Amino acid sequence: MHFSSQTPYVLSVTEKDYPAKQADNLMLSGLSLAVKDLFHIKSLPTTAGNPDWLASHPLPMHTAPAVSTLLDNGARFVGKTITDELAYSLNGQNIHYGTPFNISAPDRIPGGSSSGSAVAVREGSAQVGLGTDTGGSIRVPASYNGLFGLRPTHGRISCEHMVSLAPSFDTVGWITRDLDVLEKVASVFFADKHIDDTSSSQDIAQNSKIGFAQELAQQCEYTEALTDAYHSMVKTPCILESGLASDRLTEASETFRILQGYEIWQTHGEWITQQAPSFAPDIQQRFTWCATIDTQQRQQALKKQAKFVSHINHLFTQCDVIFLPTTPGPAPFIDTPSDALATYRNTLMKLTCIAGLCGLPQLHVPLPINPHAPMGFSLIGQKNHDKQLIEIARMLLET
Repeated sequence: MHFSSQTPYVLSVTEKDYPAKQADNLMLSGLSLAVKDLFHIKSLPTTAGNPDWLASHPLPMHTAPAVSTLLDNGARFVGKTITDELAYSLNGQNIHYGTPFNISAPDRIPGGSSSGSAVAVREGSAQVGLGTDTGGSIRVPASYNGLFGLRPTHGRISCEHMVSLAPSFDTVGWITRDLDVLEKVASVFFADKHIDDTSSSQDIAQNSKIGFAQELAQQCEYTEALTDAYHSMVKTPCILESGLASDRLTEASETFRILQGYEIWQTHGEWITQQAPSFAPDIQQRFTWCATIDTQQRQQALKKQAKFVSHINHLFTQCDVIFLPTTPGPAPFIDTPSDALATYRNTLMKLTCIAGLCGLPQLHVPLPINPHAPMGFSLIGQKNHDKQLIEIARMLLET
């Protein structure tokens, strides 16, 4: 098992092994595809970012439906990409296979766990980076690399035949350099699915009330730029004065952490106990903590989750879409001490836990704030209104 020396975040493959479907009328014809190394592809190893996982699991006998869907619609597979170990990180660093290089900000981390897919898109090796998002793993690397990234409504895209992390929160998402390509992928994944509203997503977008999470904007590192972007793009502002205060999101983040951690141990605990795999220290520490979460803690967290979901649903009586920062600021520097990264992770998850706990779609949109330290904003929509978010983003960017 090795990664390409020329493109160290992409596993070496050849087009001869995985030829693209040839048809002029296929939606994704001509688009190159990089696939996060959590998805199974028949006869190609899945490392899940860890050599011990690779050594203890056979070659996949099936290809993940999410991958097959893209290939069947003309995408050209160029390789699998490095992921954080079992996708349990938001940093994009891997002690076994290396850390993908953040081209936009060479002195900063690329963001994980879909870091390889994001960097492959940013560098130009692929036009579509397929990844997963459980706690922010599409949204965060998209933000840190100046790209578009969609975490869909939970359950809209099959997670079959891939390495799961926490099934109640796992989603299949993708990262692109532009909105047109992101929309093409959406049209393929959602071809046989309908949004809840009977109107078209474009009609909904034009009439949507976009609520500004002002409290969250005031806590991020680029408050002024984010606020200016909102007011320049949104002609009829809707300020969410309350509802996303720091203390509420601190509790929501801890709730997410407990529920995710409990499921992670249910998913991987037996394998970790039997194999004693080698993990990076911070990831090992999190897995060790997961093993301590009991059913009572889970039940308490489930009650808090239900309360939080009800609260977010109430916010959607004030607006149709929530406009908020995706991350607290640009990517942390590569040499940031581990304890500082852990503290930053807690702050970051106050933002990412909203869509995660509620199973909502979230789209990251880059902003031209600082070309050397990318940032942007997110749109969170109601369930199954994924395409609406894309239409709203297009509308805002054309303003």
